[in-house]
Amino acid sequence: MTLAIFHKLLAIFFTVALGWVAGRRRWLGGPGGIGPAARALSDAAFYLFVPALLFRTMARLDFAALPWRTLAAYYVPVLVYVLAVYGWHRRAAARAEAPGDAPAAPATRAIAATYGNGVQLGIPMAAALFGEPGLALHIALVSLHGLVLLTLLTTLVEVDLARADRGATLAATVRTTARNALLHPVTLPVLAGLAWNLTGLGLHPVVDETLGALGLAVVPVCLVLIGLTLAQYGLRGHVRGALTTAALKLLVLPALVLAVASLGFGLSGLPLAVLVMMAALPVGSNALIFAQRYDTLQAQATTAIVFSTLVFAATATLWLGVLAWLGRHGG
Repeated sequence: MTLAIFHKLLAIFFTVALGWVAGRRRWLGGPGGIGPAARALSDAAFYLFVPALLFRTMARLDFAALPWRTLAAYYVPVLVYVLAVYGWHRRAAARAEAPGDAPAAPATRAIAATYGNGVQLGIPMAAALFGEPGLALHIALVSLHGLVLLTLLTTLVEVDLARADRGATLAATVRTTARNALLHPVTLPVLAGLAWNLTGLGLHPVVDETLGALGLAVVPVCLVLIGLTLAQYGLRGHVRGALTTAALKLLVLPALVLAVASLGFGLSGLPLAVLVMMAALPVGSNALIFAQRYDTLQAQATTAIVFSTLVFAATATLWLGVLAWLGRHGG
């Protein structure tokens, strides 16, 4: 664990703490309390800042330059994993093990167990540990994060919400799912950005600057939102689920990526290390944005983010030790 990464962790906690103080002191709550303030910040992130970031990322992405084999070595196991986590939680809900869960709960749990803090913590980590070549590969992974994971989980949650309408016909369910999945603050900017990318026109400097400025707001707004949600719900009663999510994210996912990327795709050295450490990142703030969007498991998502970030220093050191051992033994 380098000093630069440690400083980033401290900055994350300080920003979350400011959000918590703002919530406790009712600086943003007004007469309605913390809830309306948290909802307003969440809506601003979900409908304005995140779409701007996703559209700009997709519109500027150079697909021809992406290392597709290495990306496949990461996203193949991650997609299998996220579908397995989603399916397990969906079956658990169907068996009434979680009778109070909303239809969106399985997908919300799956995104928390999969989507890491790839920007604010991941970028400085990759730069500090792996230099410019590793950072370039990490950014390639991050650039497809929203396209692959958010689009898939958005589709899954919209399917579950449509199925929850017991009176709907199959045709109505398909229409509702397709409409809500396409006209969605995550899916629509991704598809629009891809379409614009294919035109080859590029972004006008004014448009690019505007989208870039809006995208920069994602991280601080989300971190303050985590603090507000902590002030609203606290940690009591949510630790067990958060521990499970953190264990999946910090231990199971990187172990799976390590096994598939090394044994299945034959990766080693720097590419393998970048992929494993990307998978080993703590739960990202998009898990809370997703939970806020569908009004389910906000407290558990927040607790998982905080706890996984707290223990990341230890688990990151563990995975760096494993990678060093494999390097010495020719793994």
